[in-house]
Amino acid sequence: MSNVQILEEALRLKPQEKFMIIETLLQSLDQPDNKIDDLWANEAEKRLQNYRNQIVKTFSFSEVFDL
Repeated sequence: MSNVQILEEALRLKPQEKFMIIETLLQSLDQPDNKIDDLWANEAEKRLQNYRNQIVKTFSFSEVFDL
């Protein structure tokens, strides 16, 4: 069955059935990826070290939002 046929069939479903399919598809995309998690953890650590060593310029809340 082609993607177009699947979509045509899905569009004929009742709203509750469509919701179930959409929810299931979205959950299937939201899978943990240890490689990406490790990359973000390393990046966060690097940013924290740069902040602690005053390598990066920081801005207060009021500066950012021009209060």
